Amino acid sequence: MKLYTFLLLIFLTNLSKAQTHRFIYEYKFKPDSSSTNYRNVNMALDINPKDVKFYNYENIINDSLNKKGGNNHSASPDIPTLRRLKNSYQNTNYEMMMDYFSYNTEDKMDWKLEKETKTSGQYTLQKATTDFGGRHWTAWFCKDINISEGPYKFRGLPGLIFELNDSKENFFFKLAKSQKLEKTYDTSDFLESFAGKKPVSVSIANMHKMMLQFYNDPTKEMRQKFDDVPPGTFQVGGTKITSKEQFKDAAKVIQNFIAKNNNPMDLKNAVVYPVIN
Repeated sequence: MKLYTFLLLIFLTNLSKAQTHRFIYEYKFKPDSSSTNYRNVNMALDINPKDVKFYNYENIINDSLNKKGGNNHSASPDIPTLRRLKNSYQNTNYEMMMDYFSYNTEDKMDWKLEKETKTSGQYTLQKATTDFGGRHWTAWFCKDINISEGPYKFRGLPGLIFELNDSKENFFFKLAKSQKLEKTYDTSDFLESFAGKKPVSVSIANMHKMMLQFYNDPTKEMRQKFDDVPPGTFQVGGTKITSKEQFKDAAKVIQNFIAKNNNPMDLKNAVVYPVIN
């Protein structure tokens, strides 16, 4: 708590000089809503002069290594990545599924300001609630930091969001630190493109269609290439595929994994997978 309070004091001192205000959030979430296990990721919220970007902080580390000659890329469909114009609710969402995709959503939310407050270091935080994406959310924001932004798509409060969670405790965001960047960080190698590939712009409906096509036949590409590769080239769930008869069981393993690890923040824009017997 003392660490990010100190860093925020530095940020406030240099507010007028900063080109980009970067806030790092600790993101804790359940990939499987029926489990008690959480995954932890650090997320970057870059508030630039013209836009706002939200992405996995690990991308910055990999980007630095790649510029030194490395080849490090990581993407996960359950970690949100997006960009929006400043002061806008229109988000461009980026997702790595079977390919790298982008799609647009308008995500305006109505907040209810509560009277309840609490302290965080030397800051006073006020409670606010909203319903978004089929979930009920609670945010704690700071009026002393006059930035109407927060993690993921959450914005529009009269101050920076420090903490955010849903009522079923599937998702938690907590502000960890802030940074002042003298110039806007170039994300073109991992956000506007990924591993040298530009995103395919699709509608949500078409992306869901492709996701369902893969889910219904997840071993299709492996089957098509099976005769052209050495035996044991393909593995599913740690099991090597040495005969075509194994593909039926392998498909069920993949389908069960996808269905189990399907806990999106925005339920209203989520694909619905059928139950496979």
